[in-house]
Amino acid sequence: MTNGASAHIEKDVVFGRGGETDLRLDIYRPTGPAKRTAVVQLHGGGFTRGAKENIAANCRAFAARGYTSLASQYRLAPDSRWPAQIHDVKAAIRWARANAGRLGIEPDRIIVAGYSAGAMAALVAAGSSGIAALEGDGGTPGVDSSVAACIAYYPSARRRRPQTGEDALMGPDATDADYVQASTISYAATAVPTIWFHSTGDTTLPFEGSVELFNAYRAEGKVVEMHIFDGLSHVFDRHPEFLAPTVEICDLFLDRHVVEPRVYPTFAPGVARPG
Repeated sequence: MTNGASAHIEKDVVFGRGGETDLRLDIYRPTGPAKRTAVVQLHGGGFTRGAKENIAANCRAFAARGYTSLASQYRLAPDSRWPAQIHDVKAAIRWARANAGRLGIEPDRIIVAGYSAGAMAALVAAGSSGIAALEGDGGTPGVDSSVAACIAYYPSARRRRPQTGEDALMGPDATDADYVQASTISYAATAVPTIWFHSTGDTTLPFEGSVELFNAYRAEGKVVEMHIFDGLSHVFDRHPEFLAPTVEICDLFLDRHVVEPRVYPTFAPGVARPG
């Protein structure tokens, strides 16, 4: 285990297997007061590239606020096709729950978070509890893979079949039903409390997808927050001045919906503000 400014870091912990590959995660533990809550974090990269090390700064930022962060590997396309990636995410969640004592967390306080492609995986994993086809058998069988909340940075609403060429994730034999299964909006009715971030300047995954998701979640009566920044590009959280406030907002969201659930009184005209 190594020490970071805001986290104790344990690298390359094996949490399961994806096919013939050992799946690994990095654990970022808070150095200060802990909230006994884990955030399983998933990198981006269009499902064809990227690595758990890419989100080290994000994991440290969450650890600095008291959350145990798990930067998780998942198999990449085209070597591994959908839904292998969700199988791996669920295996990481199951491992976290089974190892709650080791991690110093409460087993019912596991969050899944993702960035870009990882956001898609996080939203699907969060909304598909109990769907056997998406569980997989990559590790810790029989353990619940549900989560208490979800965080998504610049997600997409739908997985669309390309007009030309092959979809590296879905493969040439994917059916229309497979594309529906891989679309985050398909899980609006079963969503857990969810917060996400996007920017109007994102040309990789335009922010209108987040707006569509928000409206779908709201129509289902789900707990959801959407925060839109103006004019920034994709992966805007690589800039510390934007990473810090998004994590602070996540902290408030998770604290009031997971760590210490509470409701606030409705507005009443003429009632003074607290304090």
